[in-house]
Order: sequence, then C-alpha cells, then structure tokens
Amino acid sequence: MASQKRTFGFVIFASLFIVLAVNQSAAAVAASPPLDQGSRSSSITFRGGRIRNSSVAAASGYPDEEEDDDDVVVLSLYYESLCPYCANFIVNQLVKVFQTDLASIVQLRLVPWGNTQITPNNAWVCQHGPDECKLNMVEACAIYAWPNPRTHYQIIYCIEQLRLNNRWQSCFPTLGLTSTPISNCLSTGLAVKLERGYADETARLNPPHRFVPWVLVNNLPLREDYQNFVSYICKAYRGRLTPQACKSYKLEVNSANMVNPIQACFPENATSGIQFDPSLEQPGTYN
Repeated sequence: MASQKRTFGFVIFASLFIVLAVNQSAAAVAASPPLDQGSRSSSITFRGGRIRNSSVAAASGYPDEEEDDDDVVVLSLYYESLCPYCANFIVNQLVKVFQTDLASIVQLRLVPWGNTQITPNNAWVCQHGPDECKLNMVEACAIYAWPNPRTHYQIIYCIEQLRLNNRWQSCFPTLGLTSTPISNCLSTGLAVKLERGYADETARLNPPHRFVPWVLVNNLPLREDYQNFVSYICKAYRGRLTPQACKSYKLEVNSANMVNPIQACFPENATSGIQFDPSLEQPGTYN
C-alpha cells in the first residue's frame, strides 16, 4: 500500500510538472529580470563550432567523435542549482563559451550535485533545501535527455535565470521543447540514478572541491580564480587553429584576477538541514 501511494504521488508530481511547463507563457520569461546586467534574455545566440559532452554522449548511446587531445580543452563545472553564485556564473560567465568561437575547442561538462550530502540512511541534504535536490534532478535529466551541450546549456541557462521567480517551468515551451523527457526521467527513477552518478564523481575529485561553483580546465581546478576560466582555456589549448576569442583575450593566469571575498557557496554555510528522500521520488527501487 505504501509503495502504491508513493507511485501515485509521484505520477501526480510528474503530471503537474507537464501542466506547469505548458501553461507558463513565453511572455513571462521574456519579462523576467536577469540575475545582473550581464544577461537580458532566456535565449542565447550561438556562434558556430563543435562542442560536445562526451560523458553524456556515452551514457545516452550517442557515439563520440575521435578527437586529437590537443584540439580539445575539457571545461568541467561542478555546481548546485540554487546557489546564487553558480547561477550567476552559468548565466553571465559560462555563456561566453557559446557567444564566441571558444565552442570550437571546448568540451563542456556540467555536474549538478555540488555540496549535497548523503546521510547514513541514504537521504540527501541539499545545501539550499529539498527544492534544490529536485531542481538538480531536473537539470541532470536535461543533460541526459539533450546530450548536445548547446541544447542542455540553454535549458539550464533559462532555469537558472528564472529559478528565483519560480517560473523556470516555462523554459521548455519558450525554447520550443517538450518537457516530456524530463517528466519521464523523474517518474522512472532515472533522475535519481543520474544524481547518484554525479555524487560519486564529485566525491572522487582530487583535490576535493571546497565550494561551488568549482571549475576545472583539463582537470586542473581553478579554485578562487574560476571567473578567469577563459584565460585557462586559451592557455591549455595546444591545437593549430587558435580561436579568435583567445587571440583577442588578454591571457592572465594569476591571483590578481581573483575576487575577494570569493563568490561561492561553501558546504559549511548550508542554510537547510532538511533531508530529501530520493526513494520517495520514484515508483520502484533502482541501483
């Protein structure tokens, strides 16, 4: 009986998700205020170039192209959905990859787990409460359902821009996408499985992450200098065709660019100790 109630409850949650996504209007999205003056739209104009997420491609059954390591710089972002500094970085800084020709050399990896903790009874404690756990799952599903980073970044960009106004459900119709893959991902337990994978990956970071956003370029943690990530990308590139963005960018990789105090969410500053039970978010047990 308890299992049937959990199943019925989650079906209702997934159904409400679809209704909310369809009913929200594009006009509401366009009218929403940006996180700061650096971003004014929920949509992005992309420059040309190839950009892929090989780990998602492999998990989704999409073959990844063979690539010369010198021609690709791996940019990894470990983050959590309701950290305001992560949202600001995604909306106002990371967008540079797509607005310039950096996309031609970058392999982007987004890992939505952050400072979430797992309790001895396998519950999750997300830094900003259960809503963050759920939104992390939504973004994990978006990364899986749309393996092309151009697409899933645009979804996450929109979600992070609108999350504070609780209007993020409107991102899907606004972008011309159906929310059905997200609802299916949530209702089948795939979202929980994806998040557990991200939890394991985050726990294996060496050195461990100290805050989020935690940015790596070719597995090198940028630590407090994460906002200077473009310089690190350009410095790490060893290919023959240097992007114009690197030619026109002042290459500075030093502590002078670090923001003090660091703009980040630290685990010790968690605002919520509420446990989130992922087993209640699925109709069955998944390994």
